[in-house]
Amino acid sequence: MQNGTDLYALDINGAAFVQACGGPCSEGCVTLARIGEDAWALGDSKRPNAQPLRFTTEELDAAGIDPARFGLNV
Repeated sequence: MQNGTDLYALDINGAAFVQACGGPCSEGCVTLARIGEDAWALGDSKRPNAQPLRFTTEELDAAGIDPARFGLNV
């Protein structure tokens, strides 16, 4: 399992972020990318230059974020 420090050491250049929307995406959407085994990056399409936050699968689950909603497999 990754820890928070290790997650930010992972290179996310080239990560494939996908969006999931609960409604119209005209105001922006949350983006998610798998960046390693048990590692995810969560971004904001309204702030594309902001550094994405990084989470383990367990942390995403605890926050109620399901990668399947983004078309991604755990």
